[in-house]
Amino acid sequence: MKILVILIVVSLVIALVFLALFIWSVKSDQYEDTDSPAMRILYDDKPKSSVTSKK
Repeated sequence: MKILVILIVVSLVIALVFLALFIWSVKSDQYEDTDSPAMRILYDDKPKSSVTSKK
């Protein structure tokens, strides 16, 4: 029975740590810009100018 109480307490502590980390990440604007990475793939890169040597 003691192990059950210990496991419940440990799991609650771990859950509270993850909740605190999630709240911290939301408050520090980690999820602010969700559109740019998805839209960036639609734009082509400018072609690099290749230098050819003429002899």
